[in-house]
Amino acid sequence: MKLTGGEVVAKALKDYGVEYVAGVPGHGIWSLFDAFMQEGSSIPFIQVMHEQSAVHMADGYWRASGKPMACSTSVGPGATNTIIGLATAYTDSTALFYVSGSPQTYMHGHGTMQELERQQDNAFLRITEQVTKRAWAANSVKTLPTVMHRAFNEMLTGRPGPVHVEVPMDVQVEAADVTIHPLDKRMPVGVAHPDPAAISAAVKVLLSAKRPVIVAGGGAITANASAELTALAEKLGAAVSITWNGKGAIAEDNDLFIGAVGQTGTTCGNEITASADVVISVGCRFTDWSASSYAKGVSFSFPPGRLIHIDLDPREIGKTYPTEVGIVADAKVALAQLLDAISDAEAAKLRAGNAAFTADVARSKAEWRAKVEPRENSTETPFTSQRPLVALRKVLPRDGIVVVGSGNTQGAVKQSFPVYEPRTHLTSGSFSPMGWAVPAAMGAKLACPDKKVVAIVGDGDFMMSLPEMGCAAMNGINVVFLVLNNQGYMSIRGGQRKFMGRHVASEFNHHAGNGEPYSADITATARAFGLQAWKVEKNEDLESSLQAALDCGGPALVEVIVSRDAAGPFATGWWDFPSPAYYEKEQAGYEEMRAKEQHL
Repeated sequence: MKLTGGEVVAKALKDYGVEYVAGVPGHGIWSLFDAFMQEGSSIPFIQVMHEQSAVHMADGYWRASGKPMACSTSVGPGATNTIIGLATAYTDSTALFYVSGSPQTYMHGHGTMQELERQQDNAFLRITEQVTKRAWAANSVKTLPTVMHRAFNEMLTGRPGPVHVEVPMDVQVEAADVTIHPLDKRMPVGVAHPDPAAISAAVKVLLSAKRPVIVAGGGAITANASAELTALAEKLGAAVSITWNGKGAIAEDNDLFIGAVGQTGTTCGNEITASADVVISVGCRFTDWSASSYAKGVSFSFPPGRLIHIDLDPREIGKTYPTEVGIVADAKVALAQLLDAISDAEAAKLRAGNAAFTADVARSKAEWRAKVEPRENSTETPFTSQRPLVALRKVLPRDGIVVVGSGNTQGAVKQSFPVYEPRTHLTSGSFSPMGWAVPAAMGAKLACPDKKVVAIVGDGDFMMSLPEMGCAAMNGINVVFLVLNNQGYMSIRGGQRKFMGRHVASEFNHHAGNGEPYSADITATARAFGLQAWKVEKNEDLESSLQAALDCGGPALVEVIVSRDAAGPFATGWWDFPSPAYYEKEQAGYEEMRAKEQHL
């Protein structure tokens, strides 16, 4: 079949099941974009307002559905605008396909078409190599089909991640007789199974546990292992804590759920997990946020606790903590084999011997609820960050999807917004960029059109992707944007105050005037873009406004005015942030906690 390079890319994407492409056009890619309108290779194209948003949209699509979406940009600035999005997907192990243009092959090295060429000719690929699983330059039409199937293999096998294919302008337009290789003939069958010896060793450790805890990371969601994780927890009587990306791996109304671990975990999640004698980690990287900067006894205690570490990537096993048993395998399969290897009689005996642990879990959960409920149930205005979340949970269906931005909002949702199903809580747990949640929520809605989708963001976060209101309006992507407006970067202000006793550049104020707080009229701005919008400043208007937004049948925004000072989540763990030497008071206790860190 004679196809241009652009047609090869478009037809391969279509044949491989990609349903949408997002991006921004430009000189260096418009010939490839044209192929998305050709018969046999047509794919719906979502025009975003900023290239970074195209990558975030594909990221949200994958997290909500487990299926890849494509994004595409021109060359130069348009291409480099994708780096934050690619880095976010890379650190969170999110699969997406990115295709960009480049100058004509015969122009490489001459600085044409916004080329980076001072250190290497056509050097943009050197940048994306650091934030993708693999990057390719397809310098001929004949090699492009092979590049396409290799890119999908890399993207979808093992630990998922983004890939980049660069197609020069001349390759986009030239035609050759080529074959689009069937993807099912180029992909492995099945998933990675654990070594039976590792399963046997893990069972032996588990059957000796008096305080068993399962920690669910993002890998548990990616592997679709929620049912097996919940079943194993119930069989063992094990408590379950979560990381940011593990939220949703177990229904949070399950009695065994104890909340998150880490710097903004729950008191219960940290206390119970840190006191566990056996921890089963499922797809967890042990980042500093989730491990309280590795300070022993805050979130984890290895030793004396013993770690059974399940991960698809062998590089994660033992990277930070010593393992009693390291299991390299797909999480769903590994958990299923652990379930099968423990008899009902053995499990009953284990649960019967752990009555004291069960009582500790119940006590600790009650103490956490007593701590957090005053903020969740507060009727003061401006609102606490938690109160709008309680209102949203009342009106959002159980299977509704929340896509959460960074900062105080991210931590407050982790602590105070229960979710009940996997892939219904999406957040960037590792790279945590502002500007992610708005386009990611639109990607989630494209992936799950029958579900309600709400992006929950602070005003600082929202302002970084505000123009995407136009994308939502133009394309009829019916997402609700819940903006908690506290007029600044309040998580940063809180950290500055904690570690230095003062703050700079983290409040939105009239700096050249009277110093009063500043905010754009976000509600009016949303209406100007064509959204329906509500501004909420009274407690009695919260639930009704959110319900109206969910029911309005189009993209909508609800702006809620929240307090700067009754702001974010409880900081229940430890985060290693040193203060400058001239702040002696703020340094008090720092060295003591630093000495407890176990990562070295």
